[in-house]
Amino acid sequence: MLAPTPPKRLILLMTQAPLVLVDGSSYLYRAFHALPPLATSKGLPTGAVKGVLNMLKSLRRQYPDSPLAVVFDAKGGTFRDALYNDYKANRPSMPDDLRVQVDLLHACVKGMGYPFLCVEGVEADDVIGTLARSSAAADRPVVISTGDKDMAQLVDGHITLVNTMTGSVMDVAGVKEKFGVGPEHIIDYLALMGDKVDNIPGVPGVGEKTAVGLLVGIGGGIKELYENLDKVASLPIRGAKTLAAKLEEHREMAFLSYELATIKIDVPLDIELDQLHCGEPDRGTLMELYAELEFKSWIEDLQRDAKRAGQELTVEEPTVEAREAAYEVILQQGQFDAWLKKLQAAPLFAFVTQSNGTDAQRAQLVGLSFAIQTHEAAYIPLTHSYMGVPQQLDRDTVLKALKPLLEDPDKTKVGQHAKFAINLLANCAIDGDQAQGIDLQGVRFDTILESYVL
Repeated sequence: MLAPTPPKRLILLMTQAPLVLVDGSSYLYRAFHALPPLATSKGLPTGAVKGVLNMLKSLRRQYPDSPLAVVFDAKGGTFRDALYNDYKANRPSMPDDLRVQVDLLHACVKGMGYPFLCVEGVEADDVIGTLARSSAAADRPVVISTGDKDMAQLVDGHITLVNTMTGSVMDVAGVKEKFGVGPEHIIDYLALMGDKVDNIPGVPGVGEKTAVGLLVGIGGGIKELYENLDKVASLPIRGAKTLAAKLEEHREMAFLSYELATIKIDVPLDIELDQLHCGEPDRGTLMELYAELEFKSWIEDLQRDAKRAGQELTVEEPTVEAREAAYEVILQQGQFDAWLKKLQAAPLFAFVTQSNGTDAQRAQLVGLSFAIQTHEAAYIPLTHSYMGVPQQLDRDTVLKALKPLLEDPDKTKVGQHAKFAINLLANCAIDGDQAQGIDLQGVRFDTILESYVL
Protein backbone atom coordinates (compact mmCIF):
# COMPACT_ATOMS: atom_id res chain seq x y z
CA MET A 1 0.00 0.00 0.00
CA LEU A 2 1.41 3.36 -1.03
CA ALA A 3 1.91 5.99 1.67
CA PRO A 4 -0.35 9.05 1.31
CA THR A 5 1.20 12.04 -0.42
CA PRO A 6 2.11 14.78 2.11
CA PRO A 7 0.21 18.05 1.70
CA LYS A 8 1.92 20.71 -0.42
CA ARG A 9 2.60 22.94 2.62
CA LEU A 10 4.49 20.12 4.39
CA ILE A 11 6.51 19.35 1.26
CA LEU A 12 7.59 23.01 1.09
CA LEU A 13 8.65 23.01 4.74
CA MET A 14 10.62 19.80 4.27
CA THR A 15 12.47 20.86 1.11
CA GLN A 16 12.85 24.63 1.28
CA ALA A 17 16.08 26.07 2.72
CA PRO A 18 15.19 28.06 5.84
CA LEU A 19 15.61 31.78 6.24
CA VAL A 20 18.38 32.25 8.83
CA LEU A 21 18.08 35.33 11.06
CA VAL A 22 21.04 36.14 13.31
CA ASP A 23 20.70 38.13 16.54
CA GLY A 24 23.97 40.00 16.09
CA SER A 25 23.71 42.09 19.26
CA SER A 26 23.12 39.04 21.43
CA TYR A 27 26.15 37.25 20.05
CA LEU A 28 28.34 40.35 20.25
CA TYR A 29 27.91 40.52 24.03
CA ARG A 30 28.16 36.78 24.48
CA ALA A 31 31.34 36.54 22.42
CA PHE A 32 32.91 39.41 24.38
CA HIS A 33 32.17 37.90 27.77
CA ALA A 34 32.61 34.20 26.95
CA LEU A 35 35.71 34.15 24.76
CA PRO A 36 39.34 34.99 25.60
CA PRO A 37 40.32 38.62 25.02
CA LEU A 38 42.25 39.05 21.79
CA ALA A 39 44.02 42.19 20.62
CA THR A 40 46.25 43.34 17.78
CA SER A 41 49.91 44.23 18.20
CA LYS A 42 48.73 47.84 18.59
CA GLY A 43 46.34 46.92 21.41
CA LEU A 44 43.06 47.02 19.43
CA PRO A 45 40.60 44.52 21.00
CA THR A 46 39.34 41.98 18.45
CA GLY A 47 37.98 38.98 20.37
CA ALA A 48 34.26 39.79 20.05
CA VAL A 49 34.58 40.49 16.31
CA LYS A 50 36.36 37.20 15.70
CA GLY A 51 33.87 35.28 17.85
CA VAL A 52 30.81 36.60 15.98
CA LEU A 53 32.40 36.17 12.54
CA ASN A 54 33.37 32.59 13.41
CA MET A 55 29.76 31.96 14.37
CA LEU A 56 28.54 33.40 11.05
CA LYS A 57 30.99 31.22 9.14
CA SER A 58 29.70 28.19 11.05
CA LEU A 59 26.09 29.06 10.20
CA ARG A 60 27.01 29.52 6.55
CA ARG A 61 28.53 26.04 6.46
CA GLN A 62 25.47 24.60 8.16
CA TYR A 63 22.96 26.39 5.90
CA PRO A 64 24.82 26.88 2.60
CA ASP A 65 21.69 27.43 0.50
CA SER A 66 19.80 29.67 2.92
CA PRO A 67 19.26 33.41 2.80
CA LEU A 68 20.89 34.83 5.92
CA ALA A 69 20.46 38.26 7.53
CA VAL A 70 22.23 39.74 10.55
CA VAL A 71 20.29 42.09 12.82
CA PHE A 72 21.72 44.51 15.40
CA ASP A 73 20.25 46.90 17.94
CA ALA A 74 20.32 50.52 16.82
CA LYS A 75 21.76 53.28 18.98
CA GLY A 76 19.35 55.23 21.15
CA GLY A 77 16.16 54.34 23.00
CA THR A 78 13.20 52.26 21.92
CA PHE A 79 9.44 52.37 22.44
CA ARG A 80 9.93 50.21 25.56
CA ASP A 81 11.89 52.99 27.25
CA ALA A 82 8.85 55.23 26.78
CA LEU A 83 6.63 52.58 28.38
CA TYR A 84 8.90 52.05 31.38
CA ASN A 85 11.69 54.42 32.36
CA ASP A 86 13.64 51.70 34.15
CA TYR A 87 13.68 49.30 31.20
CA LYS A 88 17.22 47.86 31.00
CA ALA A 89 18.28 50.52 33.53
CA ASN A 90 20.21 47.93 35.53
CA ARG A 91 22.57 47.17 32.66
CA PRO A 92 26.09 48.56 33.00
CA SER A 93 27.37 50.74 30.19
CA MET A 94 29.10 48.97 27.32
CA PRO A 95 32.77 48.27 28.15
CA ASP A 96 35.20 50.39 26.13
CA ASP A 97 36.95 47.25 24.86
CA LEU A 98 33.63 46.14 23.34
CA ARG A 99 32.51 49.55 22.11
CA VAL A 100 35.53 49.90 19.80
CA GLN A 101 34.64 46.59 18.14
CA VAL A 102 31.02 47.38 17.20
CA ASP A 103 31.64 49.42 14.03
CA LEU A 104 34.39 47.03 12.93
CA LEU A 105 32.01 44.09 13.27
CA HIS A 106 29.28 45.92 11.33
CA ALA A 107 31.76 46.67 8.54
CA CYS A 108 32.90 43.03 8.42
CA VAL A 109 29.32 41.72 8.23
CA LYS A 110 28.54 44.07 5.35
CA GLY A 111 31.82 43.19 3.64
CA MET A 112 30.94 39.49 3.83
CA GLY A 113 27.84 40.21 1.76
CA TYR A 114 25.20 39.51 4.41
CA PRO A 115 22.06 41.66 4.58
CA PHE A 116 22.62 44.00 7.55
CA LEU A 117 19.60 45.35 9.45
CA CYS A 118 19.58 47.97 12.20
CA VAL A 119 16.28 49.81 12.82
CA GLU A 120 15.93 52.81 15.14
CA GLY A 121 13.23 52.86 17.81
CA VAL A 122 12.98 49.08 18.17
CA GLU A 123 15.27 46.25 19.21
CA ALA A 124 16.89 43.58 17.08
CA ASP A 125 14.34 41.12 18.55
CA ASP A 126 11.48 43.10 17.00
CA VAL A 127 13.06 43.18 13.55
CA ILE A 128 13.75 39.44 13.76
CA GLY A 129 10.21 38.78 14.99
CA THR A 130 8.73 40.72 12.08
CA LEU A 131 10.84 38.93 9.47
CA ALA A 132 10.32 35.52 11.05
CA ARG A 133 6.54 35.78 11.21
CA SER A 134 6.36 37.18 7.67
CA SER A 135 8.43 34.27 6.40
CA ALA A 136 6.37 31.75 8.35
CA ALA A 137 3.18 33.24 6.91
CA ALA A 138 4.62 32.53 3.46
CA ASP A 139 5.23 28.89 4.50
CA ARG A 140 9.00 29.31 4.59
CA PRO A 141 10.85 27.72 7.53
CA VAL A 142 12.91 30.04 9.72
CA VAL A 143 15.96 29.47 11.91
CA ILE A 144 16.68 32.21 14.46
CA SER A 145 20.25 32.13 15.73
CA THR A 146 20.22 33.66 19.20
CA GLY A 147 21.04 33.07 22.84
CA ASP A 148 18.10 35.08 24.24
CA LYS A 149 15.23 33.24 25.92
CA ASP A 150 12.76 36.00 24.92
CA MET A 151 12.84 34.65 21.36
CA ALA A 152 11.17 31.42 22.50
CA GLN A 153 7.82 33.22 22.13
CA LEU A 154 8.33 33.20 18.34
CA VAL A 155 8.78 29.44 18.01
CA ASP A 156 6.07 27.58 16.10
CA GLY A 157 5.75 24.94 13.41
CA HIS A 158 7.82 27.09 11.05
CA ILE A 159 10.24 28.85 13.41
CA THR A 160 13.10 27.18 15.31
CA LEU A 161 15.79 28.64 17.57
CA VAL A 162 19.44 27.64 17.41
CA ASN A 163 22.17 28.76 19.79
CA THR A 164 25.33 28.57 17.70
CA MET A 165 27.61 29.04 20.72
CA THR A 166 26.19 26.00 22.54
CA GLY A 167 24.87 24.00 19.58
CA SER A 168 21.40 23.67 21.13
CA VAL A 169 18.27 23.68 18.93
CA MET A 170 14.82 24.52 20.26
CA ASP A 171 11.51 23.72 18.58
CA VAL A 172 8.01 23.80 20.11
CA ALA A 173 8.64 20.68 22.19
CA GLY A 174 12.04 22.02 23.23
CA VAL A 175 10.53 25.27 24.51
CA LYS A 176 8.03 23.39 26.65
CA GLU A 177 10.74 21.08 27.97
CA LYS A 178 13.03 23.98 28.89
CA PHE A 179 10.52 26.45 30.33
CA GLY A 180 7.59 24.29 31.40
CA VAL A 181 5.18 26.15 29.11
CA GLY A 182 4.78 26.28 25.34
CA PRO A 183 5.84 29.19 23.11
CA GLU A 184 2.31 30.64 23.26
CA HIS A 185 2.78 31.36 26.99
CA ILE A 186 6.41 32.54 27.09
CA ILE A 187 5.29 36.19 27.21
CA ASP A 188 2.96 35.38 30.14
CA TYR A 189 5.80 33.50 31.82
CA LEU A 190 8.15 36.49 31.51
CA ALA A 191 5.40 38.92 32.57
CA LEU A 192 4.86 37.04 35.82
CA MET A 193 8.45 36.26 36.84
CA GLY A 194 10.09 39.30 35.22
CA ASP A 195 13.46 39.39 33.50
CA LYS A 196 16.51 40.63 35.41
CA VAL A 197 18.56 41.02 32.23
CA ASP A 198 16.12 43.53 30.72
CA ASN A 199 14.88 44.82 34.10
CA ILE A 200 11.29 43.76 33.38
CA PRO A 201 9.71 43.91 36.87
CA GLY A 202 7.14 41.10 36.79
CA VAL A 203 5.24 40.27 39.98
CA PRO A 204 7.43 40.41 43.13
CA GLY A 205 7.90 36.98 44.67
CA VAL A 206 6.87 35.04 41.57
CA GLY A 207 9.71 32.89 40.27
CA GLU A 208 9.99 30.29 37.52
CA LYS A 209 8.17 27.45 39.31
CA THR A 210 5.36 29.68 40.52
CA ALA A 211 4.88 31.25 37.09
CA VAL A 212 4.68 27.82 35.44
CA GLY A 213 2.35 26.54 38.18
CA LEU A 214 -0.03 29.46 37.67
CA LEU A 215 -0.14 29.23 33.88
CA VAL A 216 -0.49 25.44 33.79
CA GLY A 217 -2.94 25.41 36.69
CA ILE A 218 -5.24 28.01 35.15
CA GLY A 219 -4.74 26.65 31.65
CA GLY A 220 -4.17 30.01 29.97
CA GLY A 221 -2.19 33.25 29.98
CA ILE A 222 -2.22 36.19 32.39
CA LYS A 223 -5.53 37.44 31.00
CA GLU A 224 -7.20 34.15 31.96
CA LEU A 225 -5.23 34.12 35.21
CA TYR A 226 -6.57 37.50 36.29
CA GLU A 227 -10.09 36.46 35.30
CA ASN A 228 -9.78 33.46 37.64
CA LEU A 229 -7.89 34.76 40.67
CA ASP A 230 -10.46 33.06 42.91
CA LYS A 231 -9.08 29.68 41.76
CA VAL A 232 -5.44 30.44 42.59
CA ALA A 233 -5.69 29.50 46.28
CA SER A 234 -6.60 25.91 45.38
CA LEU A 235 -3.67 25.39 43.00
CA PRO A 236 -0.86 23.04 44.14
CA ILE A 237 1.63 25.91 44.42
CA ARG A 238 3.67 26.91 47.44
CA GLY A 239 2.08 29.96 49.07
CA ALA A 240 -1.04 29.68 46.90
CA LYS A 241 -3.35 31.05 49.61
CA THR A 242 -1.69 34.49 49.61
CA LEU A 243 -0.76 34.51 45.94
CA ALA A 244 -4.05 35.88 44.62
CA ALA A 245 -3.74 39.00 46.78
CA LYS A 246 -0.16 39.52 45.60
CA LEU A 247 -1.21 39.16 41.96
CA GLU A 248 -4.06 41.61 42.45
CA GLU A 249 -1.75 44.12 44.13
CA HIS A 250 0.65 44.01 41.18
CA ARG A 251 -1.91 43.62 38.38
CA GLU A 252 -0.82 46.79 36.60
CA MET A 253 2.86 45.82 36.74
CA ALA A 254 2.09 42.34 35.39
CA PHE A 255 0.34 43.70 32.32
CA LEU A 256 3.06 46.32 31.79
CA SER A 257 5.64 43.52 31.97
CA TYR A 258 3.61 41.59 29.40
CA GLU A 259 3.82 44.55 27.04
CA LEU A 260 7.57 44.98 27.63
CA ALA A 261 8.25 41.28 27.01
CA THR A 262 6.23 41.10 23.80
CA ILE A 263 8.34 41.05 20.63
CA LYS A 264 6.83 43.19 17.89
CA ILE A 265 5.98 41.41 14.66
CA ASP A 266 4.87 44.43 12.64
CA VAL A 267 7.95 46.66 12.38
CA PRO A 268 7.92 48.69 9.11
CA LEU A 269 10.98 47.60 7.15
CA ASP A 270 12.65 48.93 4.00
CA ILE A 271 13.51 45.44 2.80
CA GLU A 272 11.38 42.58 1.45
CA LEU A 273 11.86 38.92 2.28
CA ASP A 274 12.99 38.10 -1.25
CA GLN A 275 15.79 40.67 -0.89
CA LEU A 276 17.38 38.80 2.01
CA HIS A 277 19.92 36.97 -0.07
CA CYS A 278 23.65 36.81 0.56
CA GLY A 279 25.67 38.80 -1.93
CA GLU A 280 29.25 38.30 -3.04
CA PRO A 281 31.84 39.30 -0.43
CA ASP A 282 33.72 42.53 -0.99
CA ARG A 283 37.17 40.96 -0.78
CA GLY A 284 39.01 44.25 -1.03
CA THR A 285 37.12 45.72 1.92
CA LEU A 286 37.50 42.54 3.93
CA MET A 287 41.22 42.45 3.16
CA GLU A 288 41.64 45.94 4.65
CA LEU A 289 39.52 45.07 7.69
CA TYR A 290 41.26 41.77 8.34
CA ALA A 291 44.64 43.49 8.00
CA GLU A 292 43.62 46.07 10.62
CA LEU A 293 42.30 43.29 12.87
CA GLU A 294 45.36 41.12 12.15
CA PHE A 295 43.25 38.08 11.18
CA LYS A 296 46.12 36.55 9.22
CA SER A 297 44.62 33.14 8.46
CA TRP A 298 41.48 34.79 7.10
CA ILE A 299 43.60 37.03 4.88
CA GLU A 300 45.14 33.88 3.42
CA ASP A 301 41.64 32.42 2.89
CA LEU A 302 40.59 35.58 1.05
CA GLN A 303 43.64 35.46 -1.18
CA ARG A 304 42.96 31.83 -2.09
CA ASP A 305 39.30 32.60 -2.86
CA ALA A 306 40.30 35.61 -4.95
CA LYS A 307 42.81 33.54 -6.91
CA ARG A 308 40.14 30.97 -7.72
CA ALA A 309 37.92 33.83 -8.91
CA GLY A 310 40.70 35.20 -11.12
CA GLN A 311 41.48 38.14 -8.83
CA GLU A 312 44.66 39.13 -7.07
CA LEU A 313 44.58 40.57 -3.59
CA THR A 314 47.53 41.99 -1.75
CA VAL A 315 47.69 43.30 1.75
CA GLU A 316 50.02 45.99 2.91
CA GLU A 317 51.93 44.67 5.86
CA PRO A 318 51.53 46.98 8.84
CA THR A 319 54.74 48.74 9.71
CA VAL A 320 55.92 47.85 13.17
CA GLU A 321 57.51 50.78 14.87
CA ALA A 322 60.87 49.88 16.34
CA ARG A 323 60.67 50.20 20.07
CA GLU A 324 63.22 49.70 22.78
CA ALA A 325 62.17 47.08 25.28
CA ALA A 326 61.32 48.40 28.74
CA TYR A 327 61.86 45.56 31.18
CA GLU A 328 62.33 46.32 34.86
CA VAL A 329 63.29 44.43 37.97
CA ILE A 330 61.37 46.09 40.80
CA LEU A 331 63.61 46.63 43.81
CA GLN A 332 62.54 50.12 44.93
CA GLN A 333 59.23 51.18 46.46
CA GLY A 334 58.90 54.03 43.96
CA GLN A 335 59.19 51.58 41.06
CA PHE A 336 56.55 49.35 42.59
CA ASP A 337 54.14 52.24 43.23
CA ALA A 338 54.49 53.37 39.60
CA TRP A 339 53.82 49.88 38.27
CA LEU A 340 50.86 49.41 40.58
CA LYS A 341 49.26 52.52 39.05
CA LYS A 342 49.96 51.18 35.54
CA LEU A 343 48.31 47.87 36.36
CA GLN A 344 45.29 49.58 37.89
CA ALA A 345 44.84 51.78 34.80
CA ALA A 346 45.39 49.05 32.18
CA PRO A 347 42.28 47.38 30.65
CA LEU A 348 44.05 44.03 31.06
CA PHE A 349 47.45 42.74 32.07
CA ALA A 350 49.45 39.53 31.86
CA PHE A 351 51.05 37.94 34.90
CA VAL A 352 53.19 34.92 35.78
CA THR A 353 54.03 33.57 39.23
CA GLN A 354 57.50 32.27 40.08
CA SER A 355 57.83 29.61 42.78
CA ASN A 356 60.41 27.29 44.31
CA GLY A 357 58.48 24.10 43.46
CA THR A 358 55.86 22.47 41.27
CA ASP A 359 53.41 21.50 44.03
CA ALA A 360 51.21 24.56 44.56
CA GLN A 361 50.16 23.33 48.01
CA ARG A 362 53.76 23.27 49.28
CA ALA A 363 55.67 25.67 47.03
CA GLN A 364 56.59 29.18 48.11
CA LEU A 365 56.00 32.27 45.99
CA VAL A 366 59.37 33.64 44.86
CA GLY A 367 58.29 36.50 42.60
CA LEU A 368 55.70 37.94 40.23
CA SER A 369 55.98 39.13 36.62
CA PHE A 370 53.58 41.60 34.99
CA ALA A 371 53.15 43.00 31.48
CA ILE A 372 50.69 45.58 30.19
CA GLN A 373 51.74 45.71 26.54
CA THR A 374 54.36 44.39 24.14
CA HIS A 375 57.93 45.16 25.25
CA GLU A 376 56.84 46.58 28.62
CA ALA A 377 57.06 44.25 31.61
CA ALA A 378 58.32 44.06 35.16
CA TYR A 379 59.50 41.39 37.58
CA ILE A 380 59.07 41.75 41.33
CA PRO A 381 61.45 39.44 43.22
CA LEU A 382 60.13 38.69 46.70
CA THR A 383 61.93 35.82 48.40
CA HIS A 384 64.98 35.03 46.27
CA SER A 385 67.85 33.63 48.31
CA TYR A 386 71.31 33.24 46.79
CA MET A 387 74.82 34.62 47.21
CA GLY A 388 74.81 38.37 46.57
CA VAL A 389 71.01 38.67 46.23
CA PRO A 390 70.01 42.38 46.24
CA GLN A 391 67.67 43.85 48.81
CA GLN A 392 64.08 42.96 47.84
CA LEU A 393 60.82 44.67 48.70
CA ASP A 394 58.95 43.38 51.72
CA ARG A 395 56.90 40.39 50.56
CA ASP A 396 53.83 41.03 52.73
CA THR A 397 53.72 44.74 51.85
CA VAL A 398 53.77 43.93 48.13
CA LEU A 399 51.12 41.21 48.40
CA LYS A 400 48.79 43.39 50.46
CA ALA A 401 49.06 46.13 47.84
CA LEU A 402 48.42 43.69 44.95
CA LYS A 403 45.65 41.72 46.67
CA PRO A 404 42.69 44.02 45.70
CA LEU A 405 43.88 44.10 42.08
CA LEU A 406 44.41 40.35 41.82
CA GLU A 407 41.08 39.59 43.50
CA ASP A 408 39.07 42.01 41.31
CA PRO A 409 36.90 39.83 38.99
CA ASP A 410 36.31 42.80 36.66
CA LYS A 411 40.02 43.35 36.01
CA THR A 412 40.86 41.12 33.03
CA LYS A 413 44.02 39.07 33.42
CA VAL A 414 46.06 36.86 31.10
CA GLY A 415 47.89 34.09 32.90
CA GLN A 416 50.20 31.19 32.24
CA HIS A 417 49.32 28.01 34.12
CA ALA A 418 46.59 29.94 35.93
CA LYS A 419 45.35 26.91 37.88
CA PHE A 420 48.75 26.61 39.54
CA ALA A 421 48.83 30.37 40.21
CA ILE A 422 45.35 30.28 41.79
CA ASN A 423 46.40 27.57 44.25
CA LEU A 424 49.83 29.08 44.91
CA LEU A 425 48.42 32.53 45.71
CA ALA A 426 45.59 31.08 47.81
CA ASN A 427 48.23 29.45 50.02
CA CYS A 428 50.32 32.61 50.37
CA ALA A 429 50.03 33.54 54.01
CA ILE A 430 50.25 37.32 54.50
CA ASP A 431 51.64 38.52 57.83
CA GLY A 432 51.74 34.86 58.86
CA ASP A 433 47.97 34.46 58.49
CA GLN A 434 47.10 31.54 56.16
CA ALA A 435 43.54 32.87 55.82
CA GLN A 436 44.93 36.03 54.24
CA GLY A 437 45.92 34.35 50.97
CA ILE A 438 44.98 35.89 47.61
CA ASP A 439 41.78 34.70 45.89
CA LEU A 440 42.82 35.22 42.26
CA GLN A 441 39.89 36.33 40.05
CA GLY A 442 39.37 37.67 36.53
CA VAL A 443 41.66 35.30 34.59
CA ARG A 444 40.06 35.10 31.15
CA PHE A 445 42.96 33.67 29.15
CA ASP A 446 45.59 31.05 29.95
CA THR A 447 48.44 30.56 27.48
CA ILE A 448 49.06 27.02 28.72
CA LEU A 449 45.46 26.00 28.01
CA GLU A 450 45.45 27.78 24.66
CA SER A 451 48.57 25.91 23.58
CA TYR A 452 46.57 22.68 23.67
CA VAL A 453 44.09 23.89 21.03
CA LEU A 454 46.60 25.28 18.55
